[in-house]
Amino acid sequence: MKRFEEKTIKTESIFKGKVIDLQVDDVELPNGKTSKRELVKHPGAVAIIARTDEGKVIMVEQYRKPLEKSIIEIPAGKLEAGENPEETAKRELAEETGYEADELSFVVSYYTSPGFADEKLYVYEAKGLKLSENRLDGDEDEFVDLVEVTLEEAKQMIKQERIHDAKTIHAIYYLLLDQLNYGID
Repeated sequence: MKRFEEKTIKTESIFKGKVIDLQVDDVELPNGKTSKRELVKHPGAVAIIARTDEGKVIMVEQYRKPLEKSIIEIPAGKLEAGENPEETAKRELAEETGYEADELSFVVSYYTSPGFADEKLYVYEAKGLKLSENRLDGDEDEFVDLVEVTLEEAKQMIKQERIHDAKTIHAIYYLLLDQLNYGID
């Protein structure tokens, strides 16, 4: 939609980090006026919806500094340079949980916070899980505990705000909808 397009006049790099870069763009608005846009640049990430044969949802508990608390989330991680999302999903599942999947299928992708960030999240569903004999080591500054919960427990955790991020809530609703559509327990 060209009528809403904002033309970048100038870009100022503010910070280049391990996970994100920050920049401020001066833009020309569709009405000819100018404005500033504060942008977070991110390489993208994946998230994995995984259930055991017993119907438990595989999650991790992790401290999130911006929130100053631990939350329970589905496994996820940042795309590495040159890595395709499916490979990232396999790597992150193994690093964070110790599981490998016989089948990995793409579910959806979406922008996490398009008002200020370009991070695109690719969501995959993992089936045929088995614990890997060759568990990968995760990032040296990342500490996670494996958590396996039923869908009913996950619903309660959402109410208790123990599950409190968009990707994980999306994953639980995805599984609940799948259960309704297919009568799976």
